[in-house]
Amino acid sequence: MNYNYHTHTPLCAHASGTPEEYIINAIENGMEYMGFSDHMPFICANKNQSGYRVPYDKGKLYCDEIKKLALKYKDKIDIKVGFEMEYYPENFKEMLKNARDFGAEYLILGEHFICDESVNGHYSSKDTEDIDLFKTYVDNICQGIKTGVYTYIAHPDMFNFVGDKEIYREQMRRICKVSKEYDIPLEINFLGIRTNRIYPNRKFLEVAAEEQSPIVFGLDAHSTEDSYDGESLKKAMDIVNELGLNYIGRPKIISIK
Repeated sequence: MNYNYHTHTPLCAHASGTPEEYIINAIENGMEYMGFSDHMPFICANKNQSGYRVPYDKGKLYCDEIKKLALKYKDKIDIKVGFEMEYYPENFKEMLKNARDFGAEYLILGEHFICDESVNGHYSSKDTEDIDLFKTYVDNICQGIKTGVYTYIAHPDMFNFVGDKEIYREQMRRICKVSKEYDIPLEINFLGIRTNRIYPNRKFLEVAAEEQSPIVFGLDAHSTEDSYDGESLKKAMDIVNELGLNYIGRPKIISIK
């Protein structure tokens, strides 16, 4: 593995280490392609800002800092700057414009909330049997893929639906089919492997294998040492080989500039 386009920074308030420290560790471990995709700044419907995102007034600063580092290390590693951004239908155009104005070069889609993270939002990893919420999650990801602006889908299996298993497979198959049709990869998320989260979800990956959806890896780095993760890489490759997943390696970056 010589690439990773899922890297966070301390600006999201739940990561540690400096961006330069992440870069140095990545270079020392043989990484050749790197992308920073911290959580997209967003002002909620109730006018509050989430505590887990890059602050709105720091969006351009974040992009500028990574671009300076990309120039500094250009002879050792190819670095891009972007955001991990939800697909909220009512806010998408504004969010995309803001990402471009901040200076982002690419986006990955991470649907952490249904609606948004204000009082009416539902966190995707919170367990639920609500079929309508689950369908909305799937709808949003499918629509997000169809916009053509997301390089790949981060942890597509993070929604914690604990209802009927056949409904789970049926809905997740929709994501897998659209992923294959539009050639937008789905991520096996290494943070989930490292910390034993509900994702990567084997039930989801079995469907992805059946549909032969394109698969990529994402370190989801939140600390310096996470900018390379050989232990999780081995586990991820074991999953790929066991299930016969369509692992494509480094994804093609979709530019939003």
